[in-house]
Amino acid sequence: MQWEIVIGLEVHAQLSTGSKIFCGASTAFGAEPNTQADAVSLALPGVLPVLNRGAVERAIRFGLATGAHIAPRSVFARKNYFYPDLPKGYQISQFDLPVVGNGQLVIQVPAQDKSPAYEKVVRLTRAHLEEDAGKSLHEDFHGMTGIDLNRAGTPLLEIVSEPDMRSAAEAVAYAKALHSLVRWIGICDGNMQEGSFRCDANVSVRRPGAPLGTRREIKNLNSFRFLEQAINYEAQWQIDTLVNGGAIHQATVLFDPDKGETRMMRSKEEAHDYRYFPDPDLLPLEISEEWKAQVRATLPELPQAKQARYVGELGLSAYDASILTASREMADFFETALNPSPTLPLSGEGAVPTPLMTRGGREGFAGIEAKLCANWLIGEVSAQLNRDGLDMAQCPITGQQLGGMLQRISDGTISNSGAKEVFRTMWAEGGETDAIIESKGLKQVSDSGAIEALVDEIIAANSDKVAEYRSGKDKLFGFFVGLAMKASKGKANPAQLNEVLKRKLAG
Repeated sequence: MQWEIVIGLEVHAQLSTGSKIFCGASTAFGAEPNTQADAVSLALPGVLPVLNRGAVERAIRFGLATGAHIAPRSVFARKNYFYPDLPKGYQISQFDLPVVGNGQLVIQVPAQDKSPAYEKVVRLTRAHLEEDAGKSLHEDFHGMTGIDLNRAGTPLLEIVSEPDMRSAAEAVAYAKALHSLVRWIGICDGNMQEGSFRCDANVSVRRPGAPLGTRREIKNLNSFRFLEQAINYEAQWQIDTLVNGGAIHQATVLFDPDKGETRMMRSKEEAHDYRYFPDPDLLPLEISEEWKAQVRATLPELPQAKQARYVGELGLSAYDASILTASREMADFFETALNPSPTLPLSGEGAVPTPLMTRGGREGFAGIEAKLCANWLIGEVSAQLNRDGLDMAQCPITGQQLGGMLQRISDGTISNSGAKEVFRTMWAEGGETDAIIESKGLKQVSDSGAIEALVDEIIAANSDKVAEYRSGKDKLFGFFVGLAMKASKGKANPAQLNEVLKRKLAG
């Protein structure tokens, strides 16, 4: 009998405010230990928390982007536990009245083995505001532990899903979609290496149709690869344990990426273990409809809306649209490449979607074929980024540069092979398309008279092959194309050359 894996994720997204959630200390990464820990971070006697408005607005942005309920009144609570990097002995969080609840995220699960790609809706239970703890440092202290409180009080949005995922692939697709969204709407930089976006995975197994099994929580997964490996290992461990007659006990576990396995950290706490109660130093958080409307006006066009627009207005495939909207940087680059003139409006923060695709539903402002632009961005540009180990934000060329080159393909100035040389030069050395075309002599011959003269010479010098072609050997057409391209040093406009050759060879 088959086993079913049940997964829910708790994601901690560090909010992109310049200061902490309850005080004015900096949240900048990489400072010397304890240089960004003020009196509130240190929990000195007599200090009081003051809520950061920017953190609340980022939570509202997330709620609006996921179609969630924004609570008109939410409450901060004290979550009590004792750990060296938690100076107060409690964490300020939200419990029974979170700021965001009941949203959803649509994910695209890629094809796996023989299973096709599919779309799935993952429900969001809640997203609540809280402060981060400090950090315990165990290395280079001669057997002792150092405490760095720079991170104490950093604002977090904890995003909790329903247990709707049934495979590691779905969990990774969800985590990636969430990661893209929080970066897209500008509430989190998503830097997983610095801990700005980290996942806890609740994993259990059951027989199909049976009640939910006992879950174990895998803590602090800071890469999508580790998330997938940890879930797969943990699920198989639970299945093997049950098959061999053992029992699963609720626990918190850690994933060891070197060994590729999970190990128990402690028994899992329940809510009552934390003795939650409302924080007496903080008033209830009240969010008015006017405040929500103000935040809504700052939201950019969301990925799903862009995807629909690219399919409906540009005629792109759903696959291309999903790749182009995988990140805000990719979508902005694409739209800039379609509209390389800086004098024309681009979509962006707070902007109304601009009519990029008005010519027959397929072309951009500059007459660039949208499919051509998509192909170059998904193909050549993405491949070169991968080869160089860069992401879209680090791309050495701009959307204007790519768009300028695509214009020269569209108007017949350069061939596809010439465009690849322009692209390689632009990537390595910079520069603008027209200057590169001129310096490398890549301009196509599009003069009809010159092409006709060239074809006439080839036909006159190959009368025997012309006779064979006219007798029915159509495959010889490629022979004539090759001769013509060689004679023109690859610069003859292929479309014009083919048209002239067909006409001349027909007699």
